[in-house]
Amino acid sequence: MAKSPAKKKSPRGRSKKIQAAAKSSPELLMNFYREMLLIRRFEEKAGQLYGMGLINGFCHLYIGQEAVVVGLQSVAEENDSVITSYRDHGHMLATGMDPKGVMAELTGRAGGYSKGKGGSMHMFSKEKKFYGGHGIVAAQVPIGTGLAFAHKYSGDGGVAMAYYGDGAANQGQVYESYNMAALWELPVVFVIENNRYGMGTSVARHSATPTMYSRGEAYDIPNEEVDGMDIEAVREAGERALAHARSGKGPYVLGMQTYRYRGHSMSDPAKYRTREEVAKVRAERDPIDRVRQALLDGGHASEDDMKAADAEIKAIVTEAAEFAQQSPEPEPSELYTDVLAELPVSA
Repeated sequence: MAKSPAKKKSPRGRSKKIQAAAKSSPELLMNFYREMLLIRRFEEKAGQLYGMGLINGFCHLYIGQEAVVVGLQSVAEENDSVITSYRDHGHMLATGMDPKGVMAELTGRAGGYSKGKGGSMHMFSKEKKFYGGHGIVAAQVPIGTGLAFAHKYSGDGGVAMAYYGDGAANQGQVYESYNMAALWELPVVFVIENNRYGMGTSVARHSATPTMYSRGEAYDIPNEEVDGMDIEAVREAGERALAHARSGKGPYVLGMQTYRYRGHSMSDPAKYRTREEVAKVRAERDPIDRVRQALLDGGHASEDDMKAADAEIKAIVTEAAEFAQQSPEPEPSELYTDVLAELPVSA
């Protein structure tokens, strides 16, 4: 088991305590910045549409956790598959799904990825190998293990990435999945997005072992803790984990230490933590600010460049919101479609 990375002191003379590492090329850093910013601006817009009554049901925002999925997807290959929980909008965008289709699905419109029938928690794209957000806590973990079995069975070289939170990490099916994945040496990377609160309960109060990633040791699964607010660290850990799984050595567990700035869902006032706590994380560890500072400090971009990128991303999100609102609602007949898959009868 790899040790937790040492905390780095922030450079002096800055108003924000942002660690601005720049191990990647300027082009890759800018790509990171744009992809994370797209997720954040998209989620902010989703929050606005929810407040306007245009998004119904549950809606769980990914604001603050952007570095996890963007960093991992940056080292994924074409045949790799992704499955996650109900906090899934960021994962959809990171896998390359069209923001217009994602926003249309959030608003329950026919132009959405699931024809308006999946909503926020149950989108799907076979084309992008995104096998859904799942509303049942930890239900996606055994399904992700099944995806890994499919990769191994077909020999396509793909790896399944199964994302779940710290609350889900206490569910029994997670450990059944660990056992099966280790026993059959399945190509799966289990990604724990530990944002410190399972709904409204802190990790200290709901987990007997705060280092949940280390539970893989019981099944001889390699595991490590990662600073999930540092996209460079996420990318490096992702390279190790995916290479391990892809080489036929079996599963790997990544414990991403991250943080969500909003409540568990849009209906959560988040009174279980202080505003000061959230503000401190934003000021000292924000993943987008970290990359932005690296670009500026390295002379790879100017303030005008950053403003232009932000304006471009906002335009993409605005277009997605307009498309969603203009897209029609599903016809009532859609209730009877996509219910049964007709399989060919073998001779």
